[in-house]
Amino acid sequence: MQEEADPGVSSRTEKKALEKAKILQRESDRKLVRLVGRVLKKPEAERSQEEAAVLLLHGETAEELCRRQVRRNVLKRKQEEVYDDEDELKSKVKQLAAAVEQAKHLVVYTGAGISTAASIPDYRGPNGVWTQLQKGRTISSSDLSKAEPTLTHMCIRMLHKENLIRHVVSQNCDGLHLRSGLPRHALSELHGNMFIEVCTSCSPVREYVRLFDVTERTSLHRHGTGRRCSHCGGELRDTIVHFGERGTLEQPLNWKGASEAAEKADVILCLGSSLKVLKKYPCLWCMNRRGSKRPKLYIVNLQWTPKDDLAVLKIHGKCDDVMRLLMEELNIQIPVFDRAKDPIFTLATSLLQEEVNSHTREVVASLDVQEVCLAASGEQAEEATAVLGGWFGRGQGKGRKKKKKAA
Repeated sequence: MQEEADPGVSSRTEKKALEKAKILQRESDRKLVRLVGRVLKKPEAERSQEEAAVLLLHGETAEELCRRQVRRNVLKRKQEEVYDDEDELKSKVKQLAAAVEQAKHLVVYTGAGISTAASIPDYRGPNGVWTQLQKGRTISSSDLSKAEPTLTHMCIRMLHKENLIRHVVSQNCDGLHLRSGLPRHALSELHGNMFIEVCTSCSPVREYVRLFDVTERTSLHRHGTGRRCSHCGGELRDTIVHFGERGTLEQPLNWKGASEAAEKADVILCLGSSLKVLKKYPCLWCMNRRGSKRPKLYIVNLQWTPKDDLAVLKIHGKCDDVMRLLMEELNIQIPVFDRAKDPIFTLATSLLQEEVNSHTREVVASLDVQEVCLAASGEQAEEATAVLGGWFGRGQGKGRKKKKKAA
């Protein structure tokens, strides 16, 4: 008498067969895509009858590959940097100068493009951080304390002093707007400032401005800097808002100042920003108004931005080049950054004696002060291993390394 098949064995066999069939189907689909792709790469006149037949037989696959290629071409064009020629650039800057002079409430939005002249890479440019990561290349953490305000930073500060700019909304964490001398009440650093750490246990939140990058040990969802509040003993944290996080600190983010400035704005000037992040903040674009009542938008960027179609004027040029021409048109002298008068020196809070070796980042200081700081830090700081992490580059891993078990 024949034994009955075990239902469990039969079920497992069917699942294995189904999985095998799926794997074979995926491999077959990949081969078909490669075959159709090779045919599509050939000029139509050079295709054989067999290859033409392949395209007819697999029309849907051919159409999908064509759509993918179109999307790739569009993306590639958007990533390309475009430069206006000299005459066109001057003509556009004259239009911008007229808009700046006539504006009653001009607000400036700045991105990483205004800091590239300070040797700080941008994010989405040809050599930007995200561009390199998408290509599978590694980005090492950098100490950006040596960077100084660029010509664009100094122009913005001067235009604010001349009452031509009312408020600056920045995506940058490098602190260069603050160091240029721009008043804090006129600045919203939406993604934080690498020189500022705060104690959220104190009420109101207590702020500590430092002369070094405080983000050495911080990363996404890990904001503790390792130092303590001198008043309550609570752990200090950085002010950086990483991608995927929501900024809640009142300062230096100053969302209130940014939204109020946007509400009053009649002209918005975007400098060096891809606007792919800023576009997600409706309060900055007065989207609740009718199109004719919204601020006039001027954009200075080498690449495509999602707001280009809404702009009155798009200038394809480097920020420093555009701002230099703009200041000439406005007949305003560009101030030179004086390191000895860097506002960060008067804003900074000194470290406690026991905190001197709590970081390995380079200190922002004049030569005389820097020598004193180096002498005070001692050999331990010199020999310390730099910790990867912070707001720029790859950042530190989410989890801490587990201790090795004792043998």
